[in-house]
Amino acid sequence: MRIQLFSTCLVDSLYPEVGDAILRILKKFGVDVSFPKNQTCCGQPAFNAGYRAEAKAAAEHFLSVFSGSDPIVIPSGSCAAMIKRHYLELFHDNQRLQESTKNIVNRLYELSQFLVHVLHVHEANLRGTGKVTYHSSCHLTRVLNIREEPLLLLEALGGIEFIPLPDTTRCCGFGGIFMAKLPEISMAIADEKADKIISTDANIVAGADSGCLMNIADALKKKDSHITTRHIAQLLAEGL
Repeated sequence: MRIQLFSTCLVDSLYPEVGDAILRILKKFGVDVSFPKNQTCCGQPAFNAGYRAEAKAAAEHFLSVFSGSDPIVIPSGSCAAMIKRHYLELFHDNQRLQESTKNIVNRLYELSQFLVHVLHVHEANLRGTGKVTYHSSCHLTRVLNIREEPLLLLEALGGIEFIPLPDTTRCCGFGGIFMAKLPEISMAIADEKADKIISTDANIVAGADSGCLMNIADALKKKDSHITTRHIAQLLAEGL
């Protein structure tokens, strides 16, 4: 099987180790990974800020780069939700781009969705260590309705102690540009999330979106917590 990988801006710029983990997992399960080098942002920051023309340009570029018929895998519910939910809205007056968007949407998988429903990684008897809790990101659960897949993957890791996180679906405060436009509110929400994580006595908090994990890591650091944040791909890759 051959797939196209959209790494996301945060993974590409700040968390290349997550990208490395994704490649290790996919290759282990026999996937031929194509990484289009001219990929850029999906357009979500511009869209959320109200810059529709700039978002439209980024979206059209995405459609061009990821044309074809191979599945597209994205390690972020946030970016996947932007493409699935808002591209048709952006191109409401362009029939050609609407058709291209529909083609993309039908081939697009968020990473945990692909790992469970296509590769069945949760049945592979992978191993892990530590006490792990999990934060459910907003776009993943509320927009894409992907709730069980990350849990199936984590709970199937032999050797870890999985600890449910109270109010796991409560926002972490990141919200893309929300963090930059309303930092005081964002920090207050993140502080509440950090307290919930600390209460679990876990030493690792996992997530499926690097934006959330970045915000959570900052909140935990301010509380002098030694709990580490890990993208779910990293935990799975370590269990290979």
